[in-house]
Amino acid sequence: MSRSASTTEDSAPRLPYTDTPLPGIDPRWSRTVDVASNASCEPVRGRVRRWHVLDNLGVLEADGKQPAGTVLAVHGNPTWSYLWRNVIAAATEADRPWRVVAVDHLDMGFSERTGLNRRFDDRIQDLTDLTAALGLDDGPVVTLAHDWGGLISMGWAEAHPSAHAGTIMTNTAVYHDPDSGPIPSPLRLALAPGVHGVLTSRTSAFLDVSVSLVESGIDDDVKAAFKAPYRSAQRRGGIENFVADIPAFDGHPSNPRYERTASWVAGSTVPALFLWGTQDPVFKERYLQDLIRRMPQATVHRYEGANHLLPQDRPVEQPIVRWLAETFADEPTHRARHQAARPRGVDDADFKPFHAGLAERAAQQTHAWEVATADMGAATNDREPAVRKRLSWTELETRVDRIASGLLGIGVRPGDRINLMVPPGTDLTTLIYACFRIGAVIVVADTGLGAKGLSRALKGAAPTWLVGIPQALAAAKALGWPGTRISTTALDPVRAKALGVTHSVPDLEKSDPIPVPELDPDADAAVLFTSGSTGPAKGVVYTQRQMAAMRDAVSEVCDLRPGTGLVAAFAPFALLAPAMGASSVTPDMDVTKPRTLTARALADAAGAISATSVFASPAAIQNVLDTQGELSEHQREALAKVRLMLSAGAPLPPPLLEDLQDLLPNATLHTPYGMTECLPLTDVDLATIREAAVDGQPADPAEGPHSAPRVEGAGRGVCVGTPVPGAVIRIRPLDHDGVPAGELVDTPGVLGEIVAQAPHMKDRYDRLWVTENESTRIPGWHCTSDVGHFDAKGRLWVEGRLGHVLLTADGVVAPVAAEHAADNVPGIGRTAVVGVGPRGAQVPVAVCELQSPSRTSGPARPALAAKVRAAVVDATGLDLAAVLVVRSHPTDVRHNSKIDRTLLAEWAANALGGGKIKNP
Repeated sequence: MSRSASTTEDSAPRLPYTDTPLPGIDPRWSRTVDVASNASCEPVRGRVRRWHVLDNLGVLEADGKQPAGTVLAVHGNPTWSYLWRNVIAAATEADRPWRVVAVDHLDMGFSERTGLNRRFDDRIQDLTDLTAALGLDDGPVVTLAHDWGGLISMGWAEAHPSAHAGTIMTNTAVYHDPDSGPIPSPLRLALAPGVHGVLTSRTSAFLDVSVSLVESGIDDDVKAAFKAPYRSAQRRGGIENFVADIPAFDGHPSNPRYERTASWVAGSTVPALFLWGTQDPVFKERYLQDLIRRMPQATVHRYEGANHLLPQDRPVEQPIVRWLAETFADEPTHRARHQAARPRGVDDADFKPFHAGLAERAAQQTHAWEVATADMGAATNDREPAVRKRLSWTELETRVDRIASGLLGIGVRPGDRINLMVPPGTDLTTLIYACFRIGAVIVVADTGLGAKGLSRALKGAAPTWLVGIPQALAAAKALGWPGTRISTTALDPVRAKALGVTHSVPDLEKSDPIPVPELDPDADAAVLFTSGSTGPAKGVVYTQRQMAAMRDAVSEVCDLRPGTGLVAAFAPFALLAPAMGASSVTPDMDVTKPRTLTARALADAAGAISATSVFASPAAIQNVLDTQGELSEHQREALAKVRLMLSAGAPLPPPLLEDLQDLLPNATLHTPYGMTECLPLTDVDLATIREAAVDGQPADPAEGPHSAPRVEGAGRGVCVGTPVPGAVIRIRPLDHDGVPAGELVDTPGVLGEIVAQAPHMKDRYDRLWVTENESTRIPGWHCTSDVGHFDAKGRLWVEGRLGHVLLTADGVVAPVAAEHAADNVPGIGRTAVVGVGPRGAQVPVAVCELQSPSRTSGPARPALAAKVRAAVVDATGLDLAAVLVVRSHPTDVRHNSKIDRTLLAEWAANALGGGKIKNP
């Protein structure tokens, strides 16, 4: 077959690979196929049309490889088969290769220009004619589609049910619901009569915009390759006709077939994979949610920030090949292997639902004044804390039962997701337990994520219902958050209509109790969002069984039981106390801003319920210590009754714990280690931290390939203690490139990634299949991306994040020990040590906040820099290349303490390179 340039505009052009090869294409893939057309638009049925396809079968056969099946890759408008070049390469090189046939639609790519207006039905017939000619109709065929290729491929699948074995879709749609609003604005513009032809064919405007919808950027030669088949108006006619075939109005000629195919998709049970760019201005989130409703069996991964041209924007080829291998292999899938290897927890016969303790505690209540949960307001004097609202155990149980019945009455069903946009306190507690009772899935995201982050999280979780305070409902209306609206307060009809509210909690609370469904222990129970400190916040899914296991783990570590009381200054812990029969109170603070917790607010909350335990984030504790001078004697007495103080989310330096011990003289201070994916994993108290600080570590390096990154001396990181009951922790050693490798160990002194398993570990990341596979790359274990080591007494030390280790010329360096050494220098507030320079030759740079905030950012004063350098060298042997100061570190919104080190490293490199210096 000739590879020379085409001879005429009317014939199918032959790709000019020999003279000007297109990047990423193996010329051996390219072929043309003459096919008799049976499309209804053809004036003469059976006329032969020439197709261009990219097909790797010849390459596979030349290498003696037998494909496992065929992937039929169908592009949309205005791309061509070039879109799938990386998938073809990956499928060819896979251990179990697949044939990939990537087609160019007629009038598109390098296929023949027919000059006919081919509608949806015609394109399905076209694809049917082609697959028959290629001998694909016996299957198995997995369709792979993008853009309008989604509908066309599903129309083909509808006509070939015995051959169709699975489907993969990226940023497409099979149905547009008119009730959801008009079609996306870019398509409305392209359809406008006055500009339709101008934008789509007579100029390259539509093409130019489409191939630029790539968040990660696109090289000029790749952009030119996408545009290569469309160099003239005549060659862009198919683009114009494709746009014209969008079913944008009632009575459109293609509507009946669109409707039929969309209905068929809802009944398809084949395995499916949906990969989605969330910033697509055309195929927005609602089209993904429609696909998920139609094919609930689908595996889903949402690529945050990726745009419309997803196969160009993100490396989707390896996930596609992995999904094919797992789905069509005889061996269990990765998830099945992971689920089989992880600890299950209690058997079904012993399963006690998360919420069961609430009813038990209510039945045990002997005094009407016993507080289950309370909300605090600002105190008017030092002796009378302002309790805004309190519920006894029987009041809480009655309210939960009635609201649960009300939710069932309005149509909420087990498995429905309910977004709770309600501040921590009695109302949120009531709603959470009502949802658990009926098997609804709570979706909880911090408003501290900000409007953009919160919208991203909620649209991804796609709750069916939204319960919120009026302010949240107004935000939901403005930002397009999904879910049928329920107000926490009664609204007048005008305001309710304006906010789209259909129900209110006060109305639900009037419901008579009705029987609730029996719970499935392995059904989803909650979607909790991470802080977003290491990228976009991730939804973490827990089942009913895992939530119950979390309750039991926290109860054992925190000694929460009937008769105890918890001040929950960290929102997630507010939901746990009632499950253990412990009273809870939310202090007067903005829970989305931990540093708003004052010592007075903490003391007032503790006094209101005679609290025995306190849970607060590290940033909250710092502000409590900073404001303790405002405490009255009465308030100090309330804090003296606290027996247990807990803090998690980020390391707490020992000096801060010592100061906290002075404020809470009778409390045991615990800093359990964990994360949204599993809390707690380990537990440690101040006494153990003191002991660990003076214990020596093994001085002699262990033999073996992973012995280089070892720990010497005490204090290398943060001691987080030993695993809680039921949890198992191991270390996967780091190789010289900082990559976890080799067998899991608990050998003292070996630096590596911390991996863990526990009955209260998450079930999965929500609609983040690729991320979930990465986090469970060792089946049965969660890879935390934290690095650390065990000491000789089996205590775990955390030394930073996997992505934050420095790859220096002398080897792998974890940053935390050096940071703590710098923090001990007088005048230094908080330090982050980052690597500047190329991997393998990075130099360590300390970026410090000052105790008295600096007005400027840049190099530290020479005297201060010398002290920091000396302290770090003395403690760790690490020689800092520079010491910089900043007004404030960039941190996460939940804890106000997790530093964005990637951003900080970029800033440090710029500052040292002579760039313009401003606070990161």
